[in-house]
Amino acid sequence: MTALSVRQVRFRYLTLYGLRWLPSGLLIPVMILLMQERGLSLSQIGLVATAQGLLVLALELPTGGLADALGRKPVLVTAWVVCLASLVLFVVADSFWMFFLVWAMQGIYRALDSGPLESWYVDATLAADPEAEYERGLGWAGTVIGVAIGAGALLSGGLVALGPVGPVSALTLPVLVAIALQAVSLVALTVLLVEHRPAKGTAALRASVAEAPRMVGQAVGLLRSNRVLLALVAVELFWGFGMVTFESLLPVRLAEVVGDPDRAAALLGPAGSAAWLANAAGAALTPLMLRRLGAAPAAALMRVLQGVTVVGMGLLAGPVGVLIAYLACYTVHGASNPLHMGLLHRQVDGPYRTSVLSLNSMMGQPAGALGAVVLTALADATSITVAMLVGAVVLAVAAPLYLPAWRAGRRTPAQEPAVNPADLAAGPGHPGPALDPAGPVDPATVVVSAPARSD
Repeated sequence: MTALSVRQVRFRYLTLYGLRWLPSGLLIPVMILLMQERGLSLSQIGLVATAQGLLVLALELPTGGLADALGRKPVLVTAWVVCLASLVLFVVADSFWMFFLVWAMQGIYRALDSGPLESWYVDATLAADPEAEYERGLGWAGTVIGVAIGAGALLSGGLVALGPVGPVSALTLPVLVAIALQAVSLVALTVLLVEHRPAKGTAALRASVAEAPRMVGQAVGLLRSNRVLLALVAVELFWGFGMVTFESLLPVRLAEVVGDPDRAAALLGPAGSAAWLANAAGAALTPLMLRRLGAAPAAALMRVLQGVTVVGMGLLAGPVGVLIAYLACYTVHGASNPLHMGLLHRQVDGPYRTSVLSLNSMMGQPAGALGAVVLTALADATSITVAMLVGAVVLAVAAPLYLPAWRAGRRTPAQEPAVNPADLAAGPGHPGPALDPAGPVDPATVVVSAPARSD
């Protein structure tokens, strides 16, 4: 696939991964507050957010199959161009329908962006050295995302603190900087991501589009034949719904406690930076949890603990208490994602990797859209605290879905069913054997990945 060495592939992957998430760090503290500043209610914000979830639901699997069939680079370039256009529109948006279009474009971007970069890294690493341990780079990605989003959030808070610049409001400044960084990221992507595809041009595009449904069918076939994979993907339904509490409601909760949206946004800059550093620290705790608990039990425990931290954000008084719970939430978040993604990666190999990652992400997006509608409407009807408590319960009740992975991990090698590659090629109608994890998780080889969604 590539003439790059394993080290070069890892360096390029981590560089692109950091550039991909840096603009998100700038946007996270201000997106909800900026839409409120321009006249949208919380219920309206929840409704516009559904545009992203619905489009991801419709496009996630087709775009994952397209990336597997056509190539990861053209799909990623298209995704990052769409993201850049959506941010430009976000700067001038001033009505419900304009913001709806912004989030719809973000949905297209998220569907295209979900999985290809990580899949390129794994496949390019194995092409450079079939015996290489790609897990190390995936583990470092958890640290990179924490640093990138943390740095972006810190910069965002500083820009908001500077106040308005001429006609540009304080909350709009981070969006302008995010546009510039997204443009830089796009240039870096075209230079750094090297992918050798067997064919190019319109004929290759037509063939890849025709091939994409088959790739999707193979991925769905894996889901149908593998109880462990099915349960892991189902976790995303609860996770996507509950994540609304600390991604969208937390800025409003902090503004409620502080009494001033601009001051809350300024606080969220350094707080967001600290939170994503805490996220990176949580990811670093993964080997310890694997040794003490094992992957599946630790993942289940993290789901419960994350619910507890969201309860703290909703009930603790004063900005200090809310922000302490926020930092704890992101520490747990950082520990949860490597465990979940590590279990997920162990269920698939070969050309269907992006499609399976898309399946996982696809479940979270409509759940997030539903959570945005339900929890924001509940917040308008009752209070932010009540909405956060409901979200916390939803996060925690996903814990039992890790039981199939735990049971499969306890099997001895003699108990593991043999996997015939022909079963995978037979398509979704073939019953096939269940694909279980390769025995208990070895902390030295666990796959560690970044959070499923952060923006």
